Order: sequence, then C-alpha cells, then structure tokens
Amino acid sequence: MKIFNKARRQIARPFFLLSIILFSLGANADEGGVPFWMSGQYASMAAVPMATGWSLVAIPYVYSGKADKSKTFQRGTSLNAGVSTRESLVLMQLGYVGEEKILGGQPYIGLGWGPGSNTTTASISATNPSAQLNRANTSNGSTDIYPLASLTWNQGNNNYKAYVTGDIPVGTYNRTSLASIGIGHAALDAGGGYTYLNNTTGLEFSGVLGATYNWMNTQTNYQNGIDSHLDWSVSQFVSQNWQVGIAGYGYYQLTADSGSGDRIGAFKSRIAAVGPQIGYLFNIGKKQAYINLRAYKEFWAQNRVEGYATIATISIPLGK
Repeated sequence: MKIFNKARRQIARPFFLLSIILFSLGANADEGGVPFWMSGQYASMAAVPMATGWSLVAIPYVYSGKADKSKTFQRGTSLNAGVSTRESLVLMQLGYVGEEKILGGQPYIGLGWGPGSNTTTASISATNPSAQLNRANTSNGSTDIYPLASLTWNQGNNNYKAYVTGDIPVGTYNRTSLASIGIGHAALDAGGGYTYLNNTTGLEFSGVLGATYNWMNTQTNYQNGIDSHLDWSVSQFVSQNWQVGIAGYGYYQLTADSGSGDRIGAFKSRIAAVGPQIGYLFNIGKKQAYINLRAYKEFWAQNRVEGYATIATISIPLGK
C-alpha cells in the first residue's frame, strides 16, 4: 500500500528541525561533561526532503541523569563529584524550506531557541580554597541560539542529507554555577545523513553522522575537544497515521579537552542509548501535522552523567 509519499514529507520536517535545537541540553567530558551536540535529536526520516514553506516545531524535553562519586567533573570554576542533573525545556524552531534547488538538493534554513530549567547537584564541590558538601544550583532561562543550513536529496527509496549548524552563545550561563542552560562558548557542527524509506511497505531506517568543533570558553579558559556523534532509527508504518520503532545514539569525544582552565586534563567522554518511539499523523484544518514521542535509556557512559531522556515533537505547518 503506497500511502507514505505524502506522510514522509510531513514526518521529515520535525526530525530535521530537531537537528539544531537540542545541543546544549543535560547530559555530561567536554567542560562539565556537557557537549554542544545533544544526542538523539535525529531519529526517523532524518534525511528525507521536506514539504516547502514555513513551519514551527515545539519540542518538550525532559532529562534526568547522574554519575557516582568516583567520577569528577569540572564545571566552570569548581571540581565536582557525585553529580546529578535534571533538565526540562520547551524548544521552538522556525524554519523555511525553499522551492528552488541548490546543487540538486532541497535547501533549508532555520533558527532555534527555547526556555528551560536546569537543576544540578554535587555530593562534593571544591572551589579553591574551599569545599562544599551537597551543593545544588538551579538555573532558569534560555538556551543559546542555533542556526542551521542543509541540503537534502531523494533518489527513490534512498534519501541523503548534508548539514552545517552552530552555537551562538547567548543563553543562560554562569561559570560559577553547577547548572546552566547555555554552554558558554561557540561551536560549529557539520555532517551527513541517510534514510531508507520503502514507500510500499513503510519500512524506514535512518542514520546521521557528524562532528563538532568547539571554540574556547573565554570565561573559563576551557576548550572542549572535537566530538563525533551518530544518531539512528528503525521504524515501521503500521497504518496511514501510526508509526512505531526504536531509536538510539552513540557519542564519542575524539580529542581531549584543553586550555589553561582545564584542571583535570585528558578529559574525554562517550555515551550510548536506545529506546522506543511512536509517531502519529493528524490534520489541523487542511494541513497535516505530526506528533512523535520517544524515550532513551543511556549506557556505556564515560565522563558523562548517565540517565533517561524523553522527547515529544510537535510539528505544525505554517504554509508557504
């Protein structure tokens, strides 16, 4: 049953837009164990070309993770052990898909931002010359700003993507606090993706691979290393409206952190996760919208907190 040609264009949009707005969220090496790239932002339909015109995506996000007392994290001016973090945000992405192709691919430009809250605690927090037990900080504010540009191509069941994005560090960040919403430095990320979508059977799988370069955080004289990341998804359309599947990610820091403010040295991180996803297509007037819900359980953590993430994606077409 060939019911997926229209649906795939609608579903592709929210996951494509997710690509720039979840970068600075909770998850811990890099300074404080917090990277620019938020793993799991890409899932189903990641490389499928989208419907042209304007769109708005709202993304409620909740994360909870922790690391035991044997793991030490540097956050701003302090060294911390027994770290746990809870974060919730509602991210928004406004973007436009152009009709005119570039190099045979469909162009997209977008800008992302969102309000949120982060609470981070440490069993032991040391800031020269003092130390504190059971320290806790809460930060309420906004994320950095995330621009994105990309091209996507379609050849039958095969779809391809190339993208470049970055971080404009204007979000809520305090070098003396355990908890921040922004990351305090600029970053540039680039990569590519592939989606296989069988329009007859509804079988889909996607993968997006990229790398991040981080500039120096001038407030702490700390520079995150170069990061690599892979997001993947396998799903099946079971009807015209419903999609089910699994999604996961892997994250690996290629080079260690550096800078005169690095008090730990040779700090590198990794993490992996897997979990279920479900999607639903529906109409708002004559236009098609989409909701996706997925949850991740993390494992294989090194120099990161490890926990659970839940993401709901609501995609609303705004017309041309």
